[in-house]
Amino acid sequence: MTTPSRPPSIGDAERKQRLDDLRHAMPASSVDAVLITPGSNMRYFFGEAFYESERLVAVLITAGRTIFICPKFEESAIRAKFPMIPDMAFWEEHESPFTLVASLLTEQGCQRCAIDPECSYGHAARLVDALGQLVQPIASDSAEAICAPLRATKSQQEIDLMIAAMQLTLSVHQTIFEWIKPGMKASEVIAEIDRLHRAGGADGGNSFCAVQFGEATSHPHGVPGDPELQDGELILIDTGCTIDGYNSDITRTYALSKLDSGTEKLWHIEKQAQQAAFDAAAIGTPCEAVDQAARDVLIRHGLGPDYDLPGLPHRTGHGIGLHIHEGPYLVKGDRTPLAEGMCFSNEPMIVVPGRFGIRLEDHFYMTESGPQWFTEPQQDLYRPFG
Repeated sequence: MTTPSRPPSIGDAERKQRLDDLRHAMPASSVDAVLITPGSNMRYFFGEAFYESERLVAVLITAGRTIFICPKFEESAIRAKFPMIPDMAFWEEHESPFTLVASLLTEQGCQRCAIDPECSYGHAARLVDALGQLVQPIASDSAEAICAPLRATKSQQEIDLMIAAMQLTLSVHQTIFEWIKPGMKASEVIAEIDRLHRAGGADGGNSFCAVQFGEATSHPHGVPGDPELQDGELILIDTGCTIDGYNSDITRTYALSKLDSGTEKLWHIEKQAQQAAFDAAAIGTPCEAVDQAARDVLIRHGLGPDYDLPGLPHRTGHGIGLHIHEGPYLVKGDRTPLAEGMCFSNEPMIVVPGRFGIRLEDHFYMTESGPQWFTEPQQDLYRPFG
């Protein structure tokens, strides 16, 4: 198995630029503060996701300050995880961290605070209640409209990390193809894929793995059970990992022995639909047009339309980055124009209910001159890796 070299992690300079971009975006949303809580946004801006518990940990970002808020007894651990943040505010175990956030906002003269969309309802509700108890209540909103556009366009460093993750997963796929044989259980294959990802330097094994045989391939994300691969069955494997938090996500559908001509024909139609989606991706093109390009191929072959089966039961693709699924999406109704740095899956699955499903999934990123594959797409049903 080929192990790709690991690119450098995101550096402090890029994270500082992200905070600058966030501050520049705040006025357009009539926001003068953003509260970031544990999750992917905290990792995006500060390099560490931390975790959410009943004790609030958060970062308050205003026009002039970045304030890390945490329990006092966690100060040493927080400073070790976030050495770049010198400005901190603490609360003791008997105190309300939500009241502390409200008082900090008042001190900064803030009137509207956007809350991280990954903040739990319980924490968000208590914060909103604390803001409403002020003499002049501070309005709150979701920070999704501010954070999502910043994260939608990836830097070259982010793309390099995803290239490494994608290349590792592709290498794992190839190794599995050369190893798998009839009689193996799905759980055996999943365990080996996990071992290979770990050996290749992923953050920690598989981030997910679906191994489906025969009729089970007609269920987009599989069904419960641990079947054995039978001779002559279609194989669908969808798996990925993370490197420095950035995701890979690749699906291969193949067979180890000759299948009927009808299955072969649908495999080639799936291949055409995936290529049509890629060809439709151009700077300025609405995301939904890429989805429609794949569906048009299926319609010409009597599949669909829309989400009707036999056909494509889900969107053609999703954005990818620190989340395996993130906006924007290649789906009807998403009119976001494609822009340089956006990254997407391309996976217009064909499902024949009760028989089988075929999904070819690779990802592309947008450059000034058009889309670029992260990984070379599958070219053949029986020789998936050339």
